[in-house]
Amino acid sequence: MDGERTVVAGSDGVEIGLISAGSGDPLLLIHGGMGRLERWEPLWAPLASRFRVTAMDRRGRGTSTDGASYSAARESADIVAVIHHLAGQAHHGVNVMAHSIGATFVIDAAAGNADVRRLVLYEPPGPETVAGGWADRVAELVSHDEVGRAAASFLRDIIALSPKEIDRLREQSGGTDVLAIAAATLPREARALETIDFGSSRTITAPTLLLLGSTSPVWARSITHQLESLIPHARVVQLAGQGHEAIDRAPDLVLEVLLAFFEPTTMPQ
Repeated sequence: MDGERTVVAGSDGVEIGLISAGSGDPLLLIHGGMGRLERWEPLWAPLASRFRVTAMDRRGRGTSTDGASYSAARESADIVAVIHHLAGQAHHGVNVMAHSIGATFVIDAAAGNADVRRLVLYEPPGPETVAGGWADRVAELVSHDEVGRAAASFLRDIIALSPKEIDRLREQSGGTDVLAIAAATLPREARALETIDFGSSRTITAPTLLLLGSTSPVWARSITHQLESLIPHARVVQLAGQGHEAIDRAPDLVLEVLLAFFEPTTMPQ
């Protein structure tokens, strides 16, 4: 991914690494679990041709540093810091697109935040995603240096990928970076999900698009429709034939939906 590299101070002194490209209205991209900002590569060039697009590395991975302690609140505060930074540069609001647990953390960041212009949430997980003691199991696997099994459990049991799909991801990534990220972040993010309360979503004032794959796990459908009922100006768009990973599998479809939302022919009053 080509772009300008910068750093923004996060909520507790961590450094949040950013990459930016293009010109126009600001658009912030926030990745999900076991990822880095490079996960946006399938959409990067076409979005950069229309927006001043910025992707951030969440704390503890890629070009971002980590803090002495961890919580969902710190993740959300990091996102607030980046949004305010981009809004200050543009002198107006920022469009935001977030995937998976990145979308979970952006909910608190967007609540009551006038700097968020339009918001896209692609299947944010919550407590029901890690129900049945999954957080305990993945923490135990990582503590016994079985990081590969922990990552496979995440992809199989949470994201609902098939064994063939998991093997394909392993081949594409090379494994090393993914396993290092999984070891550092999977247990703590699973614990954070157990504590999530979506109540703050009621104060999101930005028009919000909720993306939902037609083949996604049950938890994704449940939480998406819960948020549809909570967020004042929200609507759901279903991605036909897709699950949790349409950014990789059907980038043209995701791009079409994003552009229709971020560049409407008639802006809401």
